Amino acid sequence: VIQFISLAAFLILLIIAVTAGTGLLSRPALFLCMDTVIIFGSALSGRGFLCSFAPAVIVVLVTIFLGRLFCGYICPMGITIDCSDRLQNIKKKKGEGKPRLYRLKYYILLFILGSALFGVSAVFFAAPLSLVTRFYGLAIYPVIAFLGKMGLDLIHPVAGYFEMYGLLYADISAPRYATIFFILLFFAGVFAAGKINSRFWCRYLCPSGAILALFSRFSIVNRVVSDDCTRCGKCARSCPMGAIDKNSPENTVFNECIGCLTCREVCPVNAVDFRVKGIKRKDKPGFLPERRALIYSGVAGAVFASANLAGLYSVYGKPGVGHVSPRDLVRPPGSRPEDDFLALCVRCGECMAACPNNALQPIWFSRGVEGLFSPSLVPKRGSCAPDCTNRGSVCPTGAIRQLEVLDRRWAKAGTARIMREMCLAWEHRKRCMVCDEVCPYSAIKFRNEPGNPVPVPEVLEERCSGCGFCEHHCPVQNQSAIYVTPMGAVRLNKGSFMEYGKLQGLAISLEHKGKKEQAGAEGYLGETFSSYEGDAPGFEAGTDSLEGKEEALYEDAGYDIAPGFTD
Repeated sequence: VIQFISLAAFLILLIIAVTAGTGLLSRPALFLCMDTVIIFGSALSGRGFLCSFAPAVIVVLVTIFLGRLFCGYICPMGITIDCSDRLQNIKKKKGEGKPRLYRLKYYILLFILGSALFGVSAVFFAAPLSLVTRFYGLAIYPVIAFLGKMGLDLIHPVAGYFEMYGLLYADISAPRYATIFFILLFFAGVFAAGKINSRFWCRYLCPSGAILALFSRFSIVNRVVSDDCTRCGKCARSCPMGAIDKNSPENTVFNECIGCLTCREVCPVNAVDFRVKGIKRKDKPGFLPERRALIYSGVAGAVFASANLAGLYSVYGKPGVGHVSPRDLVRPPGSRPEDDFLALCVRCGECMAACPNNALQPIWFSRGVEGLFSPSLVPKRGSCAPDCTNRGSVCPTGAIRQLEVLDRRWAKAGTARIMREMCLAWEHRKRCMVCDEVCPYSAIKFRNEPGNPVPVPEVLEERCSGCGFCEHHCPVQNQSAIYVTPMGAVRLNKGSFMEYGKLQGLAISLEHKGKKEQAGAEGYLGETFSSYEGDAPGFEAGTDSLEGKEEALYEDAGYDIAPGFTD
């Protein structure tokens, strides 16, 4: 029952972050803040004190007094694996495990900490709460939403026939993410490992479990076996963590015990109980690794970090000449400077799931291994709403700062650029003003170009926030003629974005002439093109404005534009 409540609470918080925004709850990332390896590893790699550390400290304190109850009852990763084991009907694979494999989680933990000492975060490879949030938020939710959308599409004809207009116009937004297949494949492996031993991940691989195992050795609540024990071995065979000696059932590996009470429930003579320390406990030696192996693991983590820092895409050192950065890698508004951002980001995917426009996507290796799965703004998929503060509100480590709405508007993510060779107005002399129509900041102006019969757009860089509305709505298909680059991005560790922006000469505002405080084409209030007289703002579908030879420019041009922009 407790497991069900915990998993339900985790999913409800995730759903709130995904669908309702963060206004209903201040900390939808509460469970992520309970993950000890996320909080302590990120604090070490980020060289700073995390304000969200309190839940993790509470988990450690509870573990010291009561044992690994978090692993047994609270952790969504463990509960999900338990559900998988039950669905696979895994019974014979419980019981005593393989001692050497138990040590793997300590090696993984030392690898992560060794890397963190050099300022490179490897937390995202194995932190259980990061992984399970990514699983539900970036894999399960999109699949469920897509199936729901397909179901509505099938029902729409019937709803129209019976005049069920509420159902007829109902729609479900189905987000898409770049790494969904990889996430599903990874968890398929985690679930399949249950065929080897139940809770395979929790027993052998979980670095957070390794931290809690070290503290649970001092637990004051212990498993006690009375003299009524018949040594039938049923408790040892039923233990999901293999913490009971099958030859001496009264002996327990207490740092592996998660207090699930399974042994007490299956005992035919009620010889097993859990009591506060006072009765001398029989403790079987734990599966702690050798000191040399731990040192090797820490060194391996340090080597991993050094290799990343020495790589082509390294963010080590002062940015400037010689630093190679992907031209299309735009970080979410409010992100810290790149080195601090990567050191703190745990790739949980919470910010991506919380993005209402599906604009944030996980990247692969464009930023090297160090940037794997980190979020990037992809305006072609979705634009960034000026008043949206969801990303910072759900970030558990502060890699994306939590900002007030006004300050968030000044958090410049990048600057739009126009590719003249693809632009309908510049290259093909088609009247198109879509980029200006949808820009919430009036960062596009039009001017007359000699020899061109239509006005052409230019970007006012001091007004552009990099929101991507222009790129998202650009009618040129495949690759938009206007796109957002990371140039001019404002990324601060502390201080006001608005004050810094004003000092830099920026003029980002939603209140420029002729605009509402809402993005989109519906934001027009009236005439804004004082230098242009002619058709209404937008584009001219035909080529009537061209005369003579100019019409030949459009014949069989073959440029790639959306339907409605052709002759």
